[in-house]
Amino acid sequence: MRNVFKMAAGLLVGLSTVSTSYATLELELTKGVDSAVPIAIMPLQIIGSQPSMDLAQVISNDLKNSGEFKIVDTSNVSSPPASVNDIHVADWQQSKTDYVTVGTINHSGSMNQVNFSLLDIYKAAQAGHSNDAVLLSENFSARDNGLRTLGHRIADLIYEKITGTKGVFSTKIAYVLVQPVKGSFMQYSLMVADVDGQNAHALLTTNQPILSPAWSFDGKKIAYVSLENRQAAIYISDVDSGHRTLLTEYAGINGAPAWSPDGSQLAIVLTRGAGTNIFTIGTSGFGSPHQLTQGFSIDTEPSFSPDGKSLLFTSDRGGSPQIYQLDINSGSIKRVTFVGDYNTTASFSLDGQHIVFLHRQNGQYNVAMQDLSNSAVTILTHASSDQAPSLAPNGKMVIYATQSGRRTRLNFVSTDGRIRLTFPENNGDAREPAWGPFAS
Repeated sequence: MRNVFKMAAGLLVGLSTVSTSYATLELELTKGVDSAVPIAIMPLQIIGSQPSMDLAQVISNDLKNSGEFKIVDTSNVSSPPASVNDIHVADWQQSKTDYVTVGTINHSGSMNQVNFSLLDIYKAAQAGHSNDAVLLSENFSARDNGLRTLGHRIADLIYEKITGTKGVFSTKIAYVLVQPVKGSFMQYSLMVADVDGQNAHALLTTNQPILSPAWSFDGKKIAYVSLENRQAAIYISDVDSGHRTLLTEYAGINGAPAWSPDGSQLAIVLTRGAGTNIFTIGTSGFGSPHQLTQGFSIDTEPSFSPDGKSLLFTSDRGGSPQIYQLDINSGSIKRVTFVGDYNTTASFSLDGQHIVFLHRQNGQYNVAMQDLSNSAVTILTHASSDQAPSLAPNGKMVIYATQSGRRTRLNFVSTDGRIRLTFPENNGDAREPAWGPFAS
């Protein structure tokens, strides 16, 4: 199993004070759906002084990068409308635009008052600007440094109103950035960024490998493995403050932390005795680990079900790495994957009906999804060396790492395989992505 062997190798290999600058990451949509919904994001009418950021552009970029929306060009609009009553519905209907947004932004000092509305053009044409045609009408307040966050929030609202699915533009990702420093030495940074790649910053920088970042379900903490002092250890870091605590540092492997839905426990991997097995431990750090799996096989990569009653894990107990499911109450274990000679790194969809995992067939490592009701497997990616898939909290997209030439980069793919995005990182190799939960 590549992840386990990578960790074991890392054990055979202190914190660095090297400072570094991180280039802005920009998503690039490489494939969208043919039936993308046409929407016009109108410039906001400015009241007062010029705001520090183009809010409409943030919203447009989010919706475009979802792959599900076609952004209608509004660059020729010289006088943006302030309300839905100022929209010429017939013109937009003729141009085959389904939705139009309008609004105002009142910028004074460092504060911004934003009024924003979303109009369904078809409903407006049929009902003559009835209340039913206005899908969204909200007032917001934000400081200058919060405008980008507000843009993501508005994009989430638009996405949910039109598709019926909660948006993830306000979520964050964690990943490991690996950079060469001083010749052959490597520097490892645990990065946190907005899902569009902006506001990337390091929680930790070290000269030893970092592995397996995992978000708590409230988005406030990240658990991860660090090989500082040439010993694998599991830490928990507070995302806002960066303060961290050591959770485990037993002899051998301390690996693959996964949060329980209520945040009270982590499922972890330890080598205690002759085997490598799954344990749980309280996130407070008090108490001894509780062993869940037994035997001499390698059991690793636990992932809780949404209800916390079971977990997935990877094991070679059948001769090759496959996905198994453990019922936590009864201790019963069943094999889940049978297609392909190598299946690892699994996680549940939000409804618990599907799993996303890394799948190898004919020598190629790809991201796959399996329907648990009928065991049907869908291959989502088609490169030869993908790794570390992590599912979006709304179940619509997967972020994963892939080898591209001599570089490792992050990509996105939708769970129906129709949408793909590239997440370039120009400062080094981006690995081990973890998609955070919905923003609170």
